[in-house]
Amino acid sequence: MQLNLKTDYSLRLLLFLAVHPGEVVPVGRVAKVFGVSSHHLAKVAQTLADLGFIAVQRGRGGGISLAENPSQVSLSAVVRKVEGSLALVECFDPKTNTCVIAPVCGLKKILHEAQGAFFAVLGKYSLADLLKNPAALRALLHQQEALQRGV
Repeated sequence: MQLNLKTDYSLRLLLFLAVHPGEVVPVGRVAKVFGVSSHHLAKVAQTLADLGFIAVQRGRGGGISLAENPSQVSLSAVVRKVEGSLALVECFDPKTNTCVIAPVCGLKKILHEAQGAFFAVLGKYSLADLLKNPAALRALLHQQEALQRGV
């Protein structure tokens, strides 16, 4: 199973915001730190805002911030909501399934079980669990920002 890039960027963006509690952070700042397209990250931020994970402050001095306490942000919920289709294989979606062996294939049940286990593990953790050493993480992010500025 591989998460799509939007989900990867969503988790990184949420982690960045969790390390900067109470700050309103410009999307471009985060994009530079992670070396990703500012335009693409803005789309990711909009998705996270639409889903209620982040708050958007428009205008001068605007940016984004976490909408909830990191302990309230379930990693499972983020992945499920951002990832979109969770169909590991074609037969998971009855609307698009054309597999001729689907009615008797045992693989679908096994893959559903594996996917359930994946989300069960993610469900045990929140964004706060990723902040075991926030000072070190913040220092690393600030170091990357300084490198990007050429300082």
